[in-house]
Amino acid sequence: MQKRNERRASGMKRGRKIPGNAAIWIGGLIVIGFIAVGIFAPHIAPWDPLKVNLDMKLTGPSANYLFGTDQMGRDILSRLMYGTRTSLFYSVAVLGAMLAVSVPVGIVAGYVGGKVDQIIMRFIDILLAFPSLILSLAITGMLGPGLLNLLLAFASVWWTSYARIIRGMVLQIKEKDYITAARAGGATHLQIVLRHVLPHAVSPIIVLASVEIGTIILSVSGLSFLGLGAQPPTPEWGVMLSDSRPYMQTEPQLMLFPGLTVMIAVLGFNLVGEGLRRMLRGAG
Repeated sequence: MQKRNERRASGMKRGRKIPGNAAIWIGGLIVIGFIAVGIFAPHIAPWDPLKVNLDMKLTGPSANYLFGTDQMGRDILSRLMYGTRTSLFYSVAVLGAMLAVSVPVGIVAGYVGGKVDQIIMRFIDILLAFPSLILSLAITGMLGPGLLNLLLAFASVWWTSYARIIRGMVLQIKEKDYITAARAGGATHLQIVLRHVLPHAVSPIIVLASVEIGTIILSVSGLSFLGLGAQPPTPEWGVMLSDSRPYMQTEPQLMLFPGLTVMIAVLGFNLVGEGLRRMLRGAG
């Protein structure tokens, strides 16, 4: 009876691990596929994404144009492929800028503590009092439309929630026995942070980043849809959705394919993040 219960418990453990592994595999394949399309878009795109051909405008899917053409006669599939480069590059750039600010700030606040921590956290509380997306819209409106200004707006606002999470992790890590042992061994604060605190915080930061990238893709595409990000004729998913609004009822494929592309990309990154989160929880 005891052996049966042990086998059942081990089977339940394996069953809990499978969804996480499956999520990483499925999401990883989707993410790798998008990255490959973005890198090799100039070699695999069937048409020039900026080439205007009014004689072929608003054609449906065919052998020559697998996803059809838009109101300017441009190939939708080619524009989606090139749009992958734009959307993913700027989304990763936004994420990198957020981490470049939030990781040092969170580590300093959590490790140093005291008045430094209080000052940093009160400043973060002030920024968090405003809705992040609304504040990003305001900053983008002041700087003017464009992907670079959009990157600066997101990076200047969205780092705050990351810094709070990283601070909380550092507060837990610095109370561990190995940190006490390192201090007793004469290690400097910088050595402790680089050798002990940061390596133990890397895994949760990677999970947070993999989950957040999907939200960033949606936000970048959303602000481009509103005209504050990429500008026409740049092939970008949000721009393609915005350009297709007048034809939503007569030519629904103009919105269908960019919308599905955004949905699948976000799903892929979310699956990777969820799988990593489950693996990290299981390892803990």
